[in-house]
Amino acid sequence: MLLICQQNAQQYIHEKLIEKAKERLTTTQLSISEIAYELGFEDSQSFSKLFKNKTNQSPMEFRASFT
Repeated sequence: MLLICQQNAQQYIHEKLIEKAKERLTTTQLSISEIAYELGFEDSQSFSKLFKNKTNQSPMEFRASFT
């Protein structure tokens, strides 16, 4: 049961991070690295990997779809 709760908590955190990332990608001109840093990632590669895993698009692809 604890593992299920931890998994759900991690999923929730990831969902909220992706929501915030999408907002920052579409409403600012911040670089991917700056957004990653704002969201607490140590490097932009980790951020990009999570973003692509959750959205099937890289942060750059996502941003480009709104321009």
